[in-house]
Amino acid sequence: MLKKSVIALVSSLLVLGTVLAGCGQSNNAQPANSTDQTQNQPAETPKGEQVIRMNLHSEPPTADPGLAEDNISGAVIRAVFDGLTRLDKNAKPIEGVAEKIDISDDKLTYTFHLRDSKWSNGDPVTAHDFEFAWKRVLDPATGAKYAYQLYYVKNAEAYNKGKASRDDVGVKALDDKTLQVTLEHPTPYFLELTAFYTYSPVNKKVVEGNKNWANEASTIVGNGPFKMESWDHKNQMTLVKNDSYWDKDAVKIDKIKFSMIEDENTELSMFQQGDFDWAGKPLSSLPTDSIPHLKEQGILQTEPLAAVYWYKFNTEKPPFNNAKIRKAFAYAINRQEIIDNITQTGEIPATGAVPTTMTIKPDGYFKDNDVATAKKLLEEGMSELGITKLPPITLSYNTYEAHQKIAQAVQDQWKKNLGVDVTLQNQEWKVYIDTLHSGDYQIGRMGWLGDFNDPINFLELFKEKDNGTNDTNWENPQYKDLLNKALVEPDTEKRKKILINAEQILMDEMPIAPVYFQTDAWVQNPKLKGVTVDVLGNIDFKGAYFEN
Repeated sequence: MLKKSVIALVSSLLVLGTVLAGCGQSNNAQPANSTDQTQNQPAETPKGEQVIRMNLHSEPPTADPGLAEDNISGAVIRAVFDGLTRLDKNAKPIEGVAEKIDISDDKLTYTFHLRDSKWSNGDPVTAHDFEFAWKRVLDPATGAKYAYQLYYVKNAEAYNKGKASRDDVGVKALDDKTLQVTLEHPTPYFLELTAFYTYSPVNKKVVEGNKNWANEASTIVGNGPFKMESWDHKNQMTLVKNDSYWDKDAVKIDKIKFSMIEDENTELSMFQQGDFDWAGKPLSSLPTDSIPHLKEQGILQTEPLAAVYWYKFNTEKPPFNNAKIRKAFAYAINRQEIIDNITQTGEIPATGAVPTTMTIKPDGYFKDNDVATAKKLLEEGMSELGITKLPPITLSYNTYEAHQKIAQAVQDQWKKNLGVDVTLQNQEWKVYIDTLHSGDYQIGRMGWLGDFNDPINFLELFKEKDNGTNDTNWENPQYKDLLNKALVEPDTEKRKKILINAEQILMDEMPIAPVYFQTDAWVQNPKLKGVTVDVLGNIDFKGAYFEN
């Protein structure tokens, strides 16, 4: 168990609300077409072997904790790996590989004492594996998009940017069972971070022995509750209970069978026929046309989520190199109409970047569907650019029924409210994410799910233009300065004001157009218990079981 002093620290986090589990999401909304399911309840999983059957909406891009950057990869990694800490159902850190944690009086040095635990191949898990994993993420040669998540560690950012050596990084294995971490500044949510998959250990011997170790089930070595038995790419994946796991007695599920079906209607139909034990979020979505019927049946489960659905502007491509034009497009979106007619699961119109679960300004920074202001801003922006006609505009999104429906709605709204013709571009997830990262787009759909329970996680995405998650190419020195001040401000109210000022700049410059704050919505086999879905969108199968 975590030390009492650590639990006390965690409970007094500088949280300005509640949330977690960040990453770019491939399925940040719900989609459509209903089928009758009144008589088709999920079939009971046979007594004896405990098997969960569910769907991953798309192929996980990777099973490498150091390279993952999406929610589907994250869910697989959370099952196959175990960090120093894990998160409970309230997104609070509990014991993982670390059985005891000492924190220095100045809150800068964390000493993690590791329990006896093993990799799935029988090797012991050591502090050296953690040190190797973290420094591997930070190594510029690795190219990890989430390297910035480790910047709280002393000299981590400097090493990642080529300004310090590997040995300068403040993480060191004192021996096989003791990991010492020195931070740049006190970070009250650090133990939440150590539960995030980027902080997971990797087996040094395995990684150095095979650069493609994370691509196939036969070569993936983890230390979590489950291990990967098979991975038929773009088709199926099977996880089985890891008998080498330190807490194996707590794991009741023998096997998790993931299918990879992109059509949400097929997924829901399979749930209704008893072929799946779960349908919908957080690893897929429900058809939007089915939502009213599922509500009537009383089987739809929804939970607020620390996540936002937004559109990114490429601020280096005309006409979105002009802030007024970006704001015009953002103001001309009718968010409530999208929620009422498409998503339908209690989302909240987003007029800021920070979700309501941790909001710092509940009323937001602009009005939803403010068409009059949008028209005025578009005219002023075009005048500033010296143009009388907009260039061709393309709105890009990844393959997903809901994304298509939302994009079509926004396309119609921009035509109606601004008189602008917009072309829609649909791409498969892997291609799409590469398109955004390469900057080969004008407007692109994306969502963000909190990595940890603090507003700065949403604001820091746009701190620097070369941040792996900032595809907008926008950067503002004043904004960056405010976020740096927030990192070291100990007073909660002063820090909140700093963050409000930073969010105000973000909304004044509008490199993103927030659409709505999300919810998770799903249906599940009523006999399946103990699956944890927290407000940060993490799904954890460690405590899952079926009632007989």
